[in-house]
Amino acid sequence: MLALLAPISSAVAGTPVWFTPLTQSAPVVAANAFEETAQPWVTPSGIIQKNLLSMREVEDSILSPGQSIVRAAGAGTSASMFDMVAFDPTGSYLFIPHETPYGAGCSRFDIYNNFNEVIFSGDGKGKDSNWSADYGAFDPSRWTPNNTLLLAEEWAGRGRVIEILNPLADANQIQSRVLESIANVSHEGINFSKRYDNVIYYIDEWNSGSIYKFVMTKRGDYTKGQTFVLSVNAFASSGGDATKNWNAQAEGTVREGAATWVAITDENGNQLPNVTNPFFDGAVNSQVDGTGVGGRVAADQVGGTPFGRPEDMVVSRLKNGREVLYIAATSESSVLSIEIVDHKRIDAQRHGRAMVRTLVSNQSPKNLGFSATTAVLNSPDNLAIDALGNIYVIEDSPNGDASGGDIWFARDTNNDGVAESLDHFMSIRVAGSEGTGMIFNPANPAEFVVCVQHPNSTNLSNVPNGLGDSVWLFNLSEIPNQNFLSRLKRAGRTAPKIID
Repeated sequence: MLALLAPISSAVAGTPVWFTPLTQSAPVVAANAFEETAQPWVTPSGIIQKNLLSMREVEDSILSPGQSIVRAAGAGTSASMFDMVAFDPTGSYLFIPHETPYGAGCSRFDIYNNFNEVIFSGDGKGKDSNWSADYGAFDPSRWTPNNTLLLAEEWAGRGRVIEILNPLADANQIQSRVLESIANVSHEGINFSKRYDNVIYYIDEWNSGSIYKFVMTKRGDYTKGQTFVLSVNAFASSGGDATKNWNAQAEGTVREGAATWVAITDENGNQLPNVTNPFFDGAVNSQVDGTGVGGRVAADQVGGTPFGRPEDMVVSRLKNGREVLYIAATSESSVLSIEIVDHKRIDAQRHGRAMVRTLVSNQSPKNLGFSATTAVLNSPDNLAIDALGNIYVIEDSPNGDASGGDIWFARDTNNDGVAESLDHFMSIRVAGSEGTGMIFNPANPAEFVVCVQHPNSTNLSNVPNGLGDSVWLFNLSEIPNQNFLSRLKRAGRTAPKIID
């Protein structure tokens, strides 16, 4: 398995576009229409899509006895909220975090046996502001190098990261802990360095959200280490205000270019003098109140550079061999590329250098060399990376719009962290929904999954027998352009057929 997965870690982005791009966003259909239940995504020719799981199928006790799924009673389209799923290394299981306002948990879906069960959830008392044994808005899930699973709270709960220590165990034997070493923020993007095996990167989803890294004291031990926040040199020197939202800064305030990592804890993870405790467990709705999450306040106090709702993150490397973080800045309708220049200590408070650029934005050329698209890049939310290192950008919309949200291919053929074209890959047509959680199968690089989140059909009060939140499997083995598959083969990766 380690040999099979090795090309993912060493993948370098920069392949040509391997599909014919779309020319428009999909028109949205009625809730629970045939298109939603059979083919929710408009795709280029040759891409096969198949429903793996839906809220309705799990909750139908006649068709699926013994299965279970997270549901927050009375939460409408937020009742189950499938979000950023994770595969186990064998590609046999999907772990589905549920972004519910309270009672958040995680489902484990056995793909080959078509069986779903809840392996972790809160007690639901967060509805009454009691978060001692409850969790809210699980957004990311991430399989770790230790073969554990991370879950983290975004806009409800306390901004905590939970580690499931034995995610493949029987559901009644699951063990977990809160990682008190990771700062409390509005978590979405969280990922592990591919080059430095003692580093975890994560973000704060907020309109003055910052980028963080955690450097472990001991490799493989996520419980102790030092935390840093990214500070763009030009932003700090030009008088930028870390406490202000990205769009409230003075015109011309620069947030790109050379940057450094500034400490918000000491080397043992302890609170610094005159800096707020970044691990403060304040019960908050962090979409409304930014002062209750300690990591955000601490970052502002040391000059962490604000970005406009940074959400998801993937880690890759550039042609020059350096590590790069790609981060979706939703409010700015752009994707950042942050080149990790080094991780050397500069002085007592600074640790390593970076270079911030824009990978893609709505100003990027679209479908270069192909027919144009009328679509625009609107609120990029999630990111995905394939086995060859190509980056895919998943939008937050439509959420009620007449046109569906899109997935884009960032064509960076020279792999310098700035894409030459933004190619229109897929478009969703499900009423009230957004795509989320796109991730490629580590055991089959020609497969990926995407969730359809909070469609109108999840609210059973309005849509009886609605399909609800769902997971869809896509297979690329039948695409007319074999360039992608041949490159996978040269990289030593196989491309099995779709699961029956």
